[in-house]
Amino acid sequence: MLNSKQVIASSHIGFGTSGARGLVCDFTVDVCAAFTVSFLNTMQDSFNVHTIAIAIDNRPSSFTMAQACAAALELCDVKVVYYGVIPTPALACISMSQEVPCIMVTGSHIPFDRNGLKFYRPDGEITKADEIAILNSEYYYPCVEQLPLLTVDNAAENHYIDRYVSLFDSPWLTGKRIGIYQHSSAGRDLYPLIFEKLGAEVISIGRSDTFVPIDTEAVSEADCQKAIEWTHEYQLDALFSTDGDGDRPLLADEQGNWLRGDILGLLSAKALDIDGLVVPVSCNTAIELSRYFDLVVRTKIGSPHVIAAFSEVERQSSRIAGFEANGGFLLGSTIEVHGHSLSALPTRDAVLPVLMVLHSALSKTSSNSIAELVAQLPQRFTHSDRLTDFSTERSKHIIKLGLQQPEYLLEQLNLSENKLVEVNSKDGLRLSFTNGNIVHLRPSGNAPEFRCYAESDSISKAKKLVEHTLYQLLNINLNASLVN
Repeated sequence: MLNSKQVIASSHIGFGTSGARGLVCDFTVDVCAAFTVSFLNTMQDSFNVHTIAIAIDNRPSSFTMAQACAAALELCDVKVVYYGVIPTPALACISMSQEVPCIMVTGSHIPFDRNGLKFYRPDGEITKADEIAILNSEYYYPCVEQLPLLTVDNAAENHYIDRYVSLFDSPWLTGKRIGIYQHSSAGRDLYPLIFEKLGAEVISIGRSDTFVPIDTEAVSEADCQKAIEWTHEYQLDALFSTDGDGDRPLLADEQGNWLRGDILGLLSAKALDIDGLVVPVSCNTAIELSRYFDLVVRTKIGSPHVIAAFSEVERQSSRIAGFEANGGFLLGSTIEVHGHSLSALPTRDAVLPVLMVLHSALSKTSSNSIAELVAQLPQRFTHSDRLTDFSTERSKHIIKLGLQQPEYLLEQLNLSENKLVEVNSKDGLRLSFTNGNIVHLRPSGNAPEFRCYAESDSISKAKKLVEHTLYQLLNINLNASLVN
């Protein structure tokens, strides 16, 4: 018999903001089984669990990991429903509707040599308390000897498609050309069906047989150029894509310019007539400046923090939502949309925000383009990028130095000409200056990466701030004696 706590503790797998993440080589059959058994028992402490649903992304390692999870559940006499390759929100949506826990095998946007496990309770994402229990509780389980065959159930895909198509009474995208950058996204075969049912002519582009790690918070220059070229080549009205597991959206306007995730979220929340909004501290300050919402609450970065704040907002608001800088949209309450009920889905989703912005811009009742909707917002611009293969320990050291001696850190970053007006430590180090510029540094919760977010009154200034800061971070002089 194996001990779940011991196996997990020695696995080198850690919990980030989006579940358990680590190198594929560390997600052995025993490790996947240990996480699964511990998750199952944690859920059984609060729910009557007889079934657990599983789905995967398109990573080469994901299917074997799903088999290992399923094998562990079968050894525990728990039924497994396998939904195949589908977006994470599609799995969460059907599982919540059926009140069963689920496991999504995905590493989201991180490189293909890494992977992960996302866990959902019957009522939504696991809590931090659940996470602690999964990591620290001890359960004994037999070693998995054989991996099971898994047969795909298409119910989750159909349920997800119907969720959004049923919101509209007419095919309002008739006459519009929507491009879908498929790459290796888990939803690449599902998205065309949604847009076609809504009347669009769909152009599928860029399908890849190898995994493409799209990060919606740091879109590569190559993908920016592709969007412009494809939009003009195919005369698109919009271009849509997502990250690897389909919970973070990308939407490009009629000129092929990708919208920042928080701008997409802001526009979609407005279209949904949201009155209570929860967003992480890293999101664009145009949210408050727009005055579209009665209440805005800022949290630490990560969907668990956004979801935790919904309970605070629901005391004052009836139409509740949240979104992240990466574009993932979380619907915190069941609301009516175009006369149809849309059930709450408090986990990141990519389809809802895109459909709502497209409806605002492309429906027959609209007189705006996507670019015009963006232009009507307060003109605050954000940009972000990251240093990869940057140790988490070094990142944390820089954050601690900045909190203790911000002026010294600014000197090291050659930013000392900027006068500080606020140092925010809610999540990482967020430095606000009297000229309106903002620089936010934060270690990634999922990989050895150091992220930099910047905000300014022009996109060129925001980009320059990020590029300058990341360059300086590579050569920063860290005097350990300055940090106690």
